Amino acid sequence: MALRAAATSARHAVIVFLGDNVYPSGMPDSAAPTRAAAERRLMQALHVVRASGARGFLVPGNHDWDSMQPGGWDAVLRQERFIAAAGGGPALLPAGGCPGPAVVDVGAVVRLVALDSQWWLQDGPKPAGPTSSCPAATEGAVMDSVRAALRAAGNRAVVVVAHHPPASGGVHGGHFGWQDHIFPLRNIKSWLWIPLPIIGSLYPIARAEGISSQDIPSRAYTRMRVALDSAFAGAPAPPLIYAAGHEHTLQVIAGTSTRYVLVSGTGTFGHFDRVTALDSTRFARSASGFMRVEFLRDGRARLGVMIVDRAGTATEEFGLWLN
Repeated sequence: MALRAAATSARHAVIVFLGDNVYPSGMPDSAAPTRAAAERRLMQALHVVRASGARGFLVPGNHDWDSMQPGGWDAVLRQERFIAAAGGGPALLPAGGCPGPAVVDVGAVVRLVALDSQWWLQDGPKPAGPTSSCPAATEGAVMDSVRAALRAAGNRAVVVVAHHPPASGGVHGGHFGWQDHIFPLRNIKSWLWIPLPIIGSLYPIARAEGISSQDIPSRAYTRMRVALDSAFAGAPAPPLIYAAGHEHTLQVIAGTSTRYVLVSGTGTFGHFDRVTALDSTRFARSASGFMRVEFLRDGRARLGVMIVDRAGTATEEFGLWLN
């Protein structure tokens, strides 16, 4: 409700859903008993785009890749086909399970560079190598294409959109609270308040050490992050924004190879996790909401972090001129 109202009132509105569009296991096969529920979840997002008259894009997340299972590529393709069949203009970017970048220019003001960051982290089948039909199908080729997209942006502000953030004060960044150490089973089921002191600390410690590829400290995630940093740093001007989801939090972080990292992953009402402020954090909140960036013709850009209440009313909790 809040997103639809915000997009309807904005001129030249563009909505980007930052992954995990079909939570928790992506778009199942048409015969699966969970298919109807998955379609309902995805249609809610597509309906907002159509009802508001906005341009709409979705990037894949790790849960869209069937929660990182071997059938993840098929799940992404099913989601892409469903979005295309629904019509109305929204598109999954990059297409085909490809890593990207997919480039969309919004007039002469903004260039969107969309990446499928789960492609980097997926262990199972994915389009890669010389037999792939993707425009870029190796890590090196993807980075070359990212550099080319940034060089050709001209005076446009570059907004990179992907699912996985390069920095975070959330659990994927290795930041856990005392409840995670005492009640670790809540990470499996939120209602499992079974105390497991000492033993329970093994889970958050392992996560903080990078046991999961979905966490920033892991080797695969670090390789992706370093490659992106290198590509961004080699551009004539760094991207203004790297916008991501993944964490169920709202975070505004001063970037290194990008001006700002925006983490906006609380688009499902009531679904949010704890967050810790980093040294570079400008804003961090565990609350339902979304982020809005207004680009003006004179080149300025203003961020608003919108918190949404149960009635569907959005209130700006934090604002910042990005440039």
